[in-house]
Amino acid sequence: MIALFPIVLIAGIGLTVYANSNITDTCIKPCETSVAGRTLVKHFEGFSPVTYIDAAGHPTIGYGHLIKDGEVFNEPISPEEAEQLLRRDLREAEKAVNRKVAVTITQNQFDALSSFTFNLGSGNLKRSTLLRKVNSEDHEEATSEFNKWVYAGGKKLKGLVLRRMAESKLYGLS
Repeated sequence: MIALFPIVLIAGIGLTVYANSNITDTCIKPCETSVAGRTLVKHFEGFSPVTYIDAAGHPTIGYGHLIKDGEVFNEPISPEEAEQLLRRDLREAEKAVNRKVAVTITQNQFDALSSFTFNLGSGNLKRSTLLRKVNSEDHEEATSEFNKWVYAGGKKLKGLVLRRMAESKLYGLS
């Protein structure tokens, strides 16, 4: 079992993110999001057993599962069902990160990029300066790129600011 260790990001509000204990572990493709990465996504997505409209105006349930055409959730879902949806949805983000990142990265970097892609979509990853910095192995500059993605529906959101800070911190632990 992989040990996780806490990273206190903002002491004033008690934001803690967990990282993989061996920060130099190289991610061997195809990489998968670790427990630490899933914990990060779950923390920022939050859990809702019922359908709601997210900050960008999309019907959502569970841990940030965007409800697709034809999907119906008439009854509340359990945390276990939400975890299954999350793992399925994360596979799409993981495929995008595995496909678009052309250099060797650590597990923590992969987790940060998977969280980013889960939240913003593979198209935004593909077009981002973040990806260009990662692929040019300019990892220090890459950490600052996360913080540019803090808007939803044209509004800067505190939750996205905190999420990007966490992803940036996790990415920089290499």
